[in-house]
Amino acid sequence: MDYSHQTSLVPCGQDKYISKNELLLHLKTYNLYYEGQNLQLRHREEEDEFIVEGLLNISWGLRRPIRLQMQDDNERIRPPPSSSSWHSGCNLGAQGTTLKPLTVPNVQISEVDAPPEGDQMPGPTDTRGLKPLQEDTPQLMRTRSDVGVRRRGNVRTPSDQRRIRRHRFSINGHFYNHKTSVFTPAYGSVTNVRINSTMTTPQVLKLLLNKFKIENSAEEFALYVVHTSGEKQKLKATDYPLIARILQGPCEQVSKVFLMEKDQVEEVTYDVAQYIKFEMPVLKSFIQKLQEEEDREVKKLMRKNDSWASVQLIQSEEGDRCLDLGAWLWRLTKQHQQLLRVGVSESS
Repeated sequence: MDYSHQTSLVPCGQDKYISKNELLLHLKTYNLYYEGQNLQLRHREEEDEFIVEGLLNISWGLRRPIRLQMQDDNERIRPPPSSSSWHSGCNLGAQGTTLKPLTVPNVQISEVDAPPEGDQMPGPTDTRGLKPLQEDTPQLMRTRSDVGVRRRGNVRTPSDQRRIRRHRFSINGHFYNHKTSVFTPAYGSVTNVRINSTMTTPQVLKLLLNKFKIENSAEEFALYVVHTSGEKQKLKATDYPLIARILQGPCEQVSKVFLMEKDQVEEVTYDVAQYIKFEMPVLKSFIQKLQEEEDREVKKLMRKNDSWASVQLIQSEEGDRCLDLGAWLWRLTKQHQQLLRVGVSESS
C-alpha cells in the first residue's frame, strides 16, 4: 500500500474532518496490527475522494430477541446496492434496480413427467416420458416483481436437505426458534460486514440487518463504541463507523463496536466511566468526601457573605454620618451669610 503523504481533508462526521496524512498513519498502524489477516483495510482514490474499504467487526449487544425473515430456500436475496461496493457507485438508499430481461439458450432440458401408476421409471438411456423440445422459444428469467413464486420440485439430495435444515436453525452460530423465527444473539459474539469509509451509521445498520435477513427496523438499533473502562459513545447518524474504528485503534481489547437497542442503552462519559467499576462502599466514601468538601465550600461562602454584609453596613453608617455633616455645614454656611448681611446693613 502506498502511504505517501497527502494534504487534503477526509470527513469523519458532521463538520468534522481529519487530514489524509494523519488518517494514513492510523491506517498503517491498523494494518500492521492485523498483518496477514482478512481484517486488513485497503484504500483507493475515486474522483478525488479518499475511500477506505474492508471488514468491520461488530459485536452483538442486544437484550431483546430479533425477528428473522422466513425466506424461500430457492430465493436468492441480494443486498440493496450501496456505495460500499468496490466496483459500483450505487447508492445504498436506492429502493431497487431494474433487471434487464435475460434469455436462455434454445437448448433446454425438459422435465420428466410423473409416470402413471404401475409403470416403471425409464432408465438413464430411456427416452419415454420426455416432453418434446420446442424450438426458438426464448424465455425471461423470473424476478421478484412476478405475481407469484412457483416452487420447483424437490430435486435436492438428502445431504443437501440436511444441510439446509441445519442452516435454517442456526445463523452465524446463533440458534433461534424455527417456528417463530425469533432469536437472540449471544451477548458479545462477533460478526462482521464489508463496508467503506463513505458509509454512514444508518447505512451500516441496514447492511448488517440485511445480511442476517432481520425484519426489525434499523431505527430500533444504534452502534456504540464501548471501551473496557465502561465508557459508551453512541455513533451519530452522520458518523462513519469505519473511520471511527480506525481512529479508535485496532485493538478490540481496548474498544469494540457494539450493536445495541437505542432505548436500552445510555451513553456513559469518560468522567462517569472512571467510577463504574468501583465497589459500593468505595463509591459511598467518595460521596461522603464530596459532601464534606461541599459543606466546607458552603461555610466559606457564608463567611464571605457575612463579612461583605458587615462592610456594607459600615459604609452605610459612614454615609449617613457624611450626610449629617454635610447638612450641618450647609446650615452653618447659611447662618454665616445671614450674619454678613446684617453686619453690612448696620454699617450702612
